[in-house]
Amino acid sequence: MDRHSVNWSGPMPAVVTPFDASGNVDEAAFAENLQILLKKGATGFVVGGCTGEFWAMTLEERKNLYKLGAKAVAGKGTLIAGTGAITVRDTVELSNAAQEAGADGALILPPYFVKLTDDEIFAHYEAVSSQVSLPIMLYNIPGNAVNGLSPHLVDRLSSLDKVVAVKESSGDWNNYYATAIAVQSKLRVFCGPSSVFGVSAVLLGADGIIDCFPNVWAPGGLDLYYAAKEGRLEEARDLQELGRRLTDLFVSEGRTLYPSTKAAMQLLGLPGGELRAPLKPLGQRELDGLARGLAALGLLPQAKIERLSA
Repeated sequence: MDRHSVNWSGPMPAVVTPFDASGNVDEAAFAENLQILLKKGATGFVVGGCTGEFWAMTLEERKNLYKLGAKAVAGKGTLIAGTGAITVRDTVELSNAAQEAGADGALILPPYFVKLTDDEIFAHYEAVSSQVSLPIMLYNIPGNAVNGLSPHLVDRLSSLDKVVAVKESSGDWNNYYATAIAVQSKLRVFCGPSSVFGVSAVLLGADGIIDCFPNVWAPGGLDLYYAAKEGRLEEARDLQELGRRLTDLFVSEGRTLYPSTKAAMQLLGLPGGELRAPLKPLGQRELDGLARGLAALGLLPQAKIERLSA
């Protein structure tokens, strides 16, 4: 397998997993979010990734999420299932369950927490690749996983039979671009932090973008890809600036990305649901700042600010 074995492309949001007040997966809200994004231009989704709080879910919950995703997408887009785990055994079990559910591919990050050598990371992927049939998208997010996939290592991993793509989410433009140069002829390359430099990535050949921001910013977070791909550069520039400002808003003044994403969805009336521990909802000060920031960017009506402050 290689990049030509799949047709994955375009803006594929990394979707949230909505939880209800009791901490259970809100299946209706999950499906609703995917339907909204499909109508606004998403070409597919990553379910059960970092944005989807996979690390706070049991293996059985993750398997069920793949089924929910396949049912909601119903063949209208690409479904990539986050199946990364620390052990080969769990990664294979989840990847095979994703295939049975109807997923098109498995997003697999390297084993996390313990620091590994490149040889240890390669051995993990090699073992997984030999035991699954689903195409694999490598996932480089060292800020979360501890272990990073350097351009050299991604190039080495591209030799594995099931590896067809990479989601480069390091947030480091130099690492992203060096990876693209190294493997674009062999693997499909997706830009993770498209809110930061997605336009540049698409203009230089990225196959698509995978980001959390379309959950709260659609169609803008999707149009960022289309504007760049179609050469509408002024529009692309404006969308990239808005994405950069959103990114800064979500991770400033005591806020972090995933709680901000769900809080923003709630403010905008979107089906984001609740967080699952250990994450906690934003405090009132952080929430007020988020609301004011969304309003300043033209994404939240002033009337909602006034109701929030009342």
